Amino acid sequence: MAKLKELTSSEENYSQWYNDLVVKADMAENSAVRGCMIIKPYGYAIWEKMQHALDNMFKETGHVNAYFPLFIPKSFLSREAEHVEGFAKECAVVTHYRLKANPDGDGVIVDPAAKLEEELIVRPTSETIIWNTYKNWIQSYRDLPILCNQWANVVRWEMRTRLFLRTAEFLWQEGHTAHATETEAIAEARKMLDVYADFAENFMAIPVIKGIKTASERFAGAVDTFCIEAMMQDGKALQAGTSHFLGQNFAKAFDVQFVNRENTLDYVWATSWGVSTRLIGALIMVHSDDNGLVLPPKLAPYQVVIIPIFKSNEQLAEISEKVAVIKTKLKELGISVKYDDSDNKKPGWKFAEYELKGVPVRLALGGRDLENGTVEVMRRDTLEKLTLPLDGIDGYIVNLLKEIQQNIFQKALNFRASVTREVNSYAEFKEEIEKGGFLSAHWDGTSETEERIKAETKATIRCIPFDGDKTAGVCMVTGKPSAQRVLFARSY
Repeated sequence: MAKLKELTSSEENYSQWYNDLVVKADMAENSAVRGCMIIKPYGYAIWEKMQHALDNMFKETGHVNAYFPLFIPKSFLSREAEHVEGFAKECAVVTHYRLKANPDGDGVIVDPAAKLEEELIVRPTSETIIWNTYKNWIQSYRDLPILCNQWANVVRWEMRTRLFLRTAEFLWQEGHTAHATETEAIAEARKMLDVYADFAENFMAIPVIKGIKTASERFAGAVDTFCIEAMMQDGKALQAGTSHFLGQNFAKAFDVQFVNRENTLDYVWATSWGVSTRLIGALIMVHSDDNGLVLPPKLAPYQVVIIPIFKSNEQLAEISEKVAVIKTKLKELGISVKYDDSDNKKPGWKFAEYELKGVPVRLALGGRDLENGTVEVMRRDTLEKLTLPLDGIDGYIVNLLKEIQQNIFQKALNFRASVTREVNSYAEFKEEIEKGGFLSAHWDGTSETEERIKAETKATIRCIPFDGDKTAGVCMVTGKPSAQRVLFARSY
């Protein structure tokens, strides 16, 4: 159990607790390249589960996967003014294509003769390269819609990084769709936001609030940005996914026109939408505790771990025979199982290790269990233990996994409710924001007031909720009219 004691208490230092947990649960580590991470097999297994679920959801809604280049000509970014302004400070730039031996000593230098005619940007997002491509794909309304997604890596040169939450390079998916009408494009952007919300709540067990971003918070180059916002256990919000209605901005920037049904030329309407490996950070911060990860069963690399407790090889062989039957039954039910019969670690060490890694269900089987036909079952979310008959244990575990999935969602939902409140004055807002959580307040709709609140309190408008309080009121700061309440929080 010594390993668990090394984990900083989340109440003592939440940031350090998070960093400790990512590393000690063997999910990721910092690399030799500043700001970049190495996603280790256990962390990547969670990402693969996320990918698989989301990919199926995308394909069920008619999308197909493609792949576009990592390198983008610098001139492409400058074609959409808001877009280049939004990403300029984060771009990594390729200027040369060759190295040569250093004539003054050891090592290599950039070959000055190998300078690129046009510098290339390492992909921060793909709107520009994709819309330059779509120009060749679209001539008529018959070529629409285009519903493409790509799984890729992107680079945004962050100076202050944290594993999974903010790194210079990260993994994500980005959907890019083209439509004949404004109505179709807006419907697409909203539909994909619903897909993200469905995934967050039913796979990640994270309750989210759907809404629209303010003008100052929207994606660079978008007409509207829709988002899902989640609440972490430290009272900070995290943007868990975004879907953008791009209007005709990129079509005009890259001259993507088509002959519409009225036989006239029009510009194509666009969307883009994406989620990234920061979802793993959200998963950690919403559910985990001071004993380690708490993973929703639907995304756990293995849902059940079985640990034998034995005094001899003969006893281990007997236990393994029983375990083989359990494993077969569980796998037939679609449940992933790990049997750890290694003899170089004691059962107590294994218990601590799998608790730290957040495996939803642990079975322990010893000599007395063999005699009694029983097995010890522990659920990770509550740490409750029960001794149950081996007979029928597979059916029990199926129901238990469903119960754990629902329980951790409900716990997160209850927590969010407990830290969400209405405020009606700026003085009250300044006091309440120090406690964290979501604050629902009236705002006059101006970027000046929004910027003032951010500068004075470090809180931002997370979204204008679709299902929020639509009652008109007055801005808590200026006293000017406000159409509805918006949601504020400090965030990651």
